[in-house]
Amino acid sequence: MNQDTLESRFAVQMGACLGPDFPRAIGLAVSGGGDSMAMLALAHGWARVMGIGLRVVTVDHGLRSEAGAEAAMVAAECATLGHAHDIMRWHWDGQGNLQDAARQARRDLIGAWRRDLAHVLFAHTQDDQAETVLLQLLRGSGVDGLAGMAAARRVPDARGGWWLLRPLLGEARADLRHYATTLRVPFVDDPSNSDPRFDRVRARHAMAALGLAPEGLARTAARMARAARACRARAADIARRIATEEQVNGAPTGDLLIDRDGLAAVERDSQMRLLAGGLQWVASAPYRPRAQALEALLDRVLAGGGGTLHGVDVTPGAAAIRLSREGAALTDARKPACAGLVWDGRWHLGALAEPGLILRPLGPDGWAQRPEKTQVSAPARAAYAWPALFRGDRLVTCGPLGLGGADVIGFRPGGGHFAQFLESH
Repeated sequence: MNQDTLESRFAVQMGACLGPDFPRAIGLAVSGGGDSMAMLALAHGWARVMGIGLRVVTVDHGLRSEAGAEAAMVAAECATLGHAHDIMRWHWDGQGNLQDAARQARRDLIGAWRRDLAHVLFAHTQDDQAETVLLQLLRGSGVDGLAGMAAARRVPDARGGWWLLRPLLGEARADLRHYATTLRVPFVDDPSNSDPRFDRVRARHAMAALGLAPEGLARTAARMARAARACRARAADIARRIATEEQVNGAPTGDLLIDRDGLAAVERDSQMRLLAGGLQWVASAPYRPRAQALEALLDRVLAGGGGTLHGVDVTPGAAAIRLSREGAALTDARKPACAGLVWDGRWHLGALAEPGLILRPLGPDGWAQRPEKTQVSAPARAAYAWPALFRGDRLVTCGPLGLGGADVIGFRPGGGHFAQFLESH
């Protein structure tokens, strides 16, 4: 392997991920394994030439006794190279799937750690991509699942989101290990990467047993990614014609209205994307609901019914299907109000005229306090989940009810407005 070729390919991929306006600094998620330590070495050389600062983070999941020493090894290498390094620690509560929980925790911790960084590099390789595609195939995934991991993905959060970048998706794991070994870059092998209890390890063994080349599965992912982009563009175009972000009395409610006849007239894939995207958009959810539950809900909707899924109430109307936030699913439902507060992932408080207020769902008690002359077309059940400011039990502000002005509680949905969201998710 030619090291210069690997370094030049890395530079090309960084340009594709970041260009044309490069940031002043980027973050790196480095575990201490061969892939991530090779990425650290590559990024160090590239950043020195480009004049870009690097900050490095290691997440210690606390699952192995060696993890602390491995994080210290990364810290020592970063000190040698002259880069800031932080360690974030996590403790599993034993709930749910361990690998899924660890992956989500890692992303959340890194999102909190990044501060002003808008880009964080992850060292996923071509082998990781191939394993992902095979696992998605075995799960019966469609075009989006078979597209695998994207080289650049926007991760929404309360501070506007950040970019998760994977510049090594086209590189073989063996080549990166060879690069690290040749340069005497220290790294460790996590024994969990060989533990057959984990799906990804079993997928790796299955690929070897069947003679499946990672390159072929990675090419499939690239083709499926192109198809997925076309499907997303189609769904976004339909959304611009048949979906409406509801406003009442000049203020957004956060509800989505989809024309019933328009939805029934389009192909099944677009119907699925509109419904799944609507659920995600209303609930500020990073992932789509499971396909089986989504299919069942779509069938009910097309038959004139509704249901609740993904923290969203779906209710049929005479002309439109309403997607509104499920009140029971609201997290951190009561918060002391302060300027800049983000509520339910998409509502942002502006400057407050009154101190000592509480931001919470409008609820039946707030709905009962609506001004008598205020005309509200939305059903009460949907209105109960609208954000509102209270002093004690007294309703002070709720934009759709014409109280307090629409700008006090601003609406900033993650991923942009609905059609934009569909194009990017």
